[in-house]
Amino acid sequence: MKNFLLVFRYDSNALPKGSPEEMQAMTKKWMDWIGGIAAQDKLVDRGNRLEFTGKTVSADHIVTDGPYTEVKELIGGYSIVRSTSLEEATQLAFGCPIFTYGGRVEVRPVNEL
Repeated sequence: MKNFLLVFRYDSNALPKGSPEEMQAMTKKWMDWIGGIAAQDKLVDRGNRLEFTGKTVSADHIVTDGPYTEVKELIGGYSIVRSTSLEEATQLAFGCPIFTYGGRVEVRPVNEL
């Protein structure tokens, strides 16, 4: 088994701005999806959402505010799953609720040091 990082990407303009009930329903979809992966004993770390603030540091020690604010696609969070192959890890991503609002899931093998 190998670990894979699921990176959740979305268009910052496409985030739902629903009622508290709609947001709670979306949270339940995420928890159900992650719970399904955990039930298969393939969840290593449920991960976290990322805040919209931050800093970007370049090699020449220039520090700018925000994580690439000039692009509209953001990384909203991540999870780490365990799988036998990239193909199997990709299959786990298919149920992700981020697709509801036009997002994408990037599936990347973790190169353990």
